[in-house]
Amino acid sequence: MATTRKRLRSLFLFVLIMGLIALSVALIINICMLSATKGKIVTTDTAAGFDADCILILGAGVRDDGSPSHMLEDRLKTGLELYKIGASDKILMTGDHGRKEYNEVGAMKAYAIDAGVPSENVFMDHAGFSTYESLYRARDVFKAKHVVIVTQGYHLPRALYIANQLGLEAVGVSADLRPYRGQLMRDLREVAARTKDFAKCIFMPEPTFLGEVIPVSGNGNLTNG
Repeated sequence: MATTRKRLRSLFLFVLIMGLIALSVALIINICMLSATKGKIVTTDTAAGFDADCILILGAGVRDDGSPSHMLEDRLKTGLELYKIGASDKILMTGDHGRKEYNEVGAMKAYAIDAGVPSENVFMDHAGFSTYESLYRARDVFKAKHVVIVTQGYHLPRALYIANQLGLEAVGVSADLRPYRGQLMRDLREVAARTKDFAKCIFMPEPTFLGEVIPVSGNGNLTNG
């Protein structure tokens, strides 16, 4: 019995120590990522002078009726403001269209067209299944080199860090136009997501899909469908 208790105590201490090490590593990675990208988060006016190949709007959830969620709507509003003040004449909508019945990028492009943006100026990345994949594909499929990234503030440091590691010149503009329900849980999940993408940026795995090159300098209607 005493031997069993001793083994259990040793196992508990081992698990505790490994957990503390993992937590410490995650915190160090998060601090470094936040510090490395702080100067890359800019205002809309500053972004307008960046001479970007495209405004890259990262996808978020859409409702059952196909309309953008509050977070996605605010990303679109911010991206369209950047478009109107001349940050770029091209917009790259990137998000999840992995299922026929769920289409983030279709909803995003429809929103932009309704706001008066010509269809040929709006590109859709149907396979932007994650932040890492969206930026990898922006570089390799859409041949973007200079991008203005639009997403909420909590998400920008990770997106900008990935962009930098992939060799993209990027600045980010926050789309925080209102409070969002459940933000505390998003902030906590982001700690783990930053750690995961830090590792991805070391090993650089290819995204789920690459496919045909469609330069963002061309016609966005090639991405329709």
